[in-house]
Amino acid sequence: MIFYFTGTGNSLYAARQLDRDCRSIPQLMRSGGALQFSAPQIGVAAPIYGHEMPAMVKEFLRKARFDTDYFYLVLTYGNRHANAVELAAQFCDGCGLRVDYINQVLMVDNWLPSFDMDEQRKMDKHVDEQLAAIRADLEAGRRCRPQVTEADRAAHGEFLANMSRMPADAWQHLLRVTDGCIGCGICQQVCPSGSIRVVEGRAVHTPGNCQTCLACAHACPQKAIALTVPEKNPQARYRNEHVTLQELIQSNGPARG
Repeated sequence: MIFYFTGTGNSLYAARQLDRDCRSIPQLMRSGGALQFSAPQIGVAAPIYGHEMPAMVKEFLRKARFDTDYFYLVLTYGNRHANAVELAAQFCDGCGLRVDYINQVLMVDNWLPSFDMDEQRKMDKHVDEQLAAIRADLEAGRRCRPQVTEADRAAHGEFLANMSRMPADAWQHLLRVTDGCIGCGICQQVCPSGSIRVVEGRAVHTPGNCQTCLACAHACPQKAIALTVPEKNPQARYRNEHVTLQELIQSNGPARG
């Protein structure tokens, strides 16, 4: 059993390579049901934003109860992981959750302010080889995590220093809807937190609970959702090539009655 959070499909793809029983964290959080799970192995696949798990993933881990002999985390990232495994382990320790195995997977970086999606697609990051190695570890029941260096910790410290010069809620105001919006509603359907909705034929972003996953910007067919900061390539967007738009909607969108 593996739980996942995904904005553009990377962590969903990783989860599917590791366990057939994949469950969406946004859908579970939205359901209001009991977050109690039992399986011989239970894992979480999630991206890291600013070297940490998304807020919704943290909330899920705080609230959920796992009956398992082996709990693991797989963190996807696109450029610099810093000390993400250490931060994730510390968070889980604080929740009383023992983590037996943690690893990281280098994938396409979908952070639009810093990376050109066209350039990222051209890079061979050996994703399947990384996932195969992790799958072998899980099958063997290995208990381990990557070592964290002082350079890794310094990278996160640099990030925190940069963030300290910005307003505390800066990322909540990262998105803007342009005049190109046609009100198709795809952004609303792929948003894991319900932070963007179509109102009177136009998408409206409401800050406060935005996960800054950029799912809405990447999925907009009109490229009508842009950022309030410069982008590396405003014309390039991304979705994992193994994940369909419909699968993103099923993972993140409002439940259908």
